[in-house]
Amino acid sequence: MGKSGMYVGLDIGTTSIKVIVAEYVKGQMNVIGVGSKRSEGLSRGVIVDIDKAASAIREAVQDAEKKANIEIHDVIAGIPANMLEIEKCQGMIAVGDESREITDQDVHDVAAAALVRNLPPEREIVTLVPDEFVVDGFDGIRDPRGMIGVRLELHGQVFTAPKTVIHNTRKCIEKAGLNVKTLVVNPWALGQLALTDGEQDFGTILLDLGGGQSTAAVIHDHKLKYTYVDQEGGEYITKDISVVLNTSFESAETIKRDYGLASADQASEEEQFPVEVVGQTQPVSVSEKYLAEIIEARLTQIFNRLKERLEKTNALDLPGGIVMTGGVTALPGITDLAHQIFDRSVKLYIPGQMGLRHPSFTQGLSLIQYAANMNDIDQLIQDALTGKSHPNKPTPEKVQPQQQPAQAANEAEPVESTEKEENSKKPLDSIRKFLGNFFE
Repeated sequence: MGKSGMYVGLDIGTTSIKVIVAEYVKGQMNVIGVGSKRSEGLSRGVIVDIDKAASAIREAVQDAEKKANIEIHDVIAGIPANMLEIEKCQGMIAVGDESREITDQDVHDVAAAALVRNLPPEREIVTLVPDEFVVDGFDGIRDPRGMIGVRLELHGQVFTAPKTVIHNTRKCIEKAGLNVKTLVVNPWALGQLALTDGEQDFGTILLDLGGGQSTAAVIHDHKLKYTYVDQEGGEYITKDISVVLNTSFESAETIKRDYGLASADQASEEEQFPVEVVGQTQPVSVSEKYLAEIIEARLTQIFNRLKERLEKTNALDLPGGIVMTGGVTALPGITDLAHQIFDRSVKLYIPGQMGLRHPSFTQGLSLIQYAANMNDIDQLIQDALTGKSHPNKPTPEKVQPQQQPAQAANEAEPVESTEKEENSKKPLDSIRKFLGNFFE
């Protein structure tokens, strides 16, 4: 169940940037504002011009602020699956010489231990997803806090992405005057929104067909197992229409949205519409079927490449079939075409929130739901990932000085030592040690 509070999802897409403001009240999501602007500075899902992307984000945020009547400072942003790598990880710490209850700090520390990895210099960890905790050999534990043990282990998955992608995303958001509250891998958040519990458990293929690229993700046993990004999306369909019909890109985009069908079998030869042709004063009539053939040809290429990759992983044998979402899936007949090519059951996911009943809003909503459903364990792991120290870190000794010098907080160093070493120090050193831990 989602926490109560305000959440802002920022979907930085190739064709558009969407900002969704939602309020959670007792686990119920209420969307109170949406901003959307044409993307700039992006190519194939990746930011290539920070200044232009920051400007577009700023405009989308301002649009959402006016509609929601609030000021936006923190956002939940997504990282595309481009060159995403999924690896298993494990961390282990000693809770103590004798059995004691496991605390928040122990969970924080074991997550930090699991994050210690030898990564190539060009890669960076995006997030850590825990599978289970193990306390003194007892596995399958979801939350070890309050249990008694000597040794604590964490087994999970770590997602890594190119540093350039992560840095550019953070940089353009900061240049837009915003703070990145949480950074999420897009297909991982998307799967938790678009797939049912059974589909995530038994295994399902999730296709996100966006404007700049098409992403396939395999989710099985509630884990993200595999991702593949095809560098073609809705923009390529629009370019095909523009070239074949000899019309402008803007006109081709309008034609695609107003008259486009994904399957030529469902189109009519008699239904015709006018097209503004470059170099001609009078519009030319084009049949609905001819337009559908142009769209179907590009989609068939994309689906066949995705199918080839998915067959190599045996993902098409999973019982959950295929779930599709993303802006391109708004084309009528696309599920029939996908079923024909993949030969698997295909269904379309469309958000049910009022005003957002379009598949292009799925990604933004998934970011909000992901952040709202983060539990205490997820937050402790997030703190370990960002290097944030836990505030309840215990101090090794308790010394109560009578006076605290004004500049002692600046002079003292946060040094930890054993009780035996502390007892051997002078009283002044003991006071400085206390102050160092107190202000840590």
